[in-house]
Amino acid sequence: MDKRWLGRIEALVWVLIYGGMLSGTLGLFMLHGSGGLALLVAGGIAVVLGILLIWLRSRWP
Repeated sequence: MDKRWLGRIEALVWVLIYGGMLSGTLGLFMLHGSGGLALLVAGGIAVVLGILLIWLRSRWP
């Protein structure tokens, strides 16, 4: 694969993981307010996608 493509995937992994953790934490603090649950779920999905991309990247040659 192209080195630039792999670099973009690796950057996307960390954006998903750290962004997901940040939005999940914000959603946890806003859980009793409006939109807290949506932020918590979206953050969790982003973290799971980041972990999935790490696993996929480890399987590429």
